Amino acid sequence: MQVDGGEVWADDTGGDGMPVVLLHPGVGDSRVWDPVLPGLGGLPRVIRYDARGYGRSPAPTVSYSQVEDLKAVLDHFGVRRAVLAGSSMGGQTAIGLALAAPGRVAGLGLFVPGISGYPDLEVPEVMEQIGKLATAGDMDGVVALGLRLWGAAGTPPDQDAADVLRAAIPAWFSTYGKETEDAPLFDRLGELDLPCTLLLGERDQPQVVRCNEEMASRIRGCRLVRHPDCDHFPTLRAPQTVAEIVNELYGKAA
Repeated sequence: MQVDGGEVWADDTGGDGMPVVLLHPGVGDSRVWDPVLPGLGGLPRVIRYDARGYGRSPAPTVSYSQVEDLKAVLDHFGVRRAVLAGSSMGGQTAIGLALAAPGRVAGLGLFVPGISGYPDLEVPEVMEQIGKLATAGDMDGVVALGLRLWGAAGTPPDQDAADVLRAAIPAWFSTYGKETEDAPLFDRLGELDLPCTLLLGERDQPQVVRCNEEMASRIRGCRLVRHPDCDHFPTLRAPQTVAEIVNELYGKAA
């Protein structure tokens, strides 16, 4: 489907009723939701898509906004209001839309979410190391580093996480300098007033755990779920729990 200056791949199960829209993380594409989908079979409609450069979506050739692309997907499918379930990068996009257009978001399911405006969430030394490995053409090294950072709950060789991570790496570079940065959202979380559940992976990076704890405390009425066996891949590590959270949230929001 067309978005401003480009295209994205999207899938809609169809059906009547308010949909759930699944937003993938930066460490994977929309296929990270595959293990969760069987648990969402009771929902009337599920939409998911690949952000530009990820999965089946072409790399961007112009600057773009994740939030504006989400709006375009909703408009394309004639969706005026939806429940959003976002993992990591997708969580930030979901929050961005909920703040920009609150009437379009009925509920938020946030899974190890990222957020702009939170200090020290990204470690420059790590980004530099990833860049050096990629420049040297060492994709195996990038995957191994990524699994150490974000996949602490996995058991080597952790093939499922390695596969989704390897597929996502090209997007990190094809989107660099083209994705417009969101205005800081962290200090605006108190403006949200809607059903919200945030899943925190206790085996995620410490700075992400701290960020998620503070996010949940700032969002009015947010339910915080602490999962002891989750890292930054909750849809792979605990798909049943993720599905249960989405279903419960949909029941509150519908």
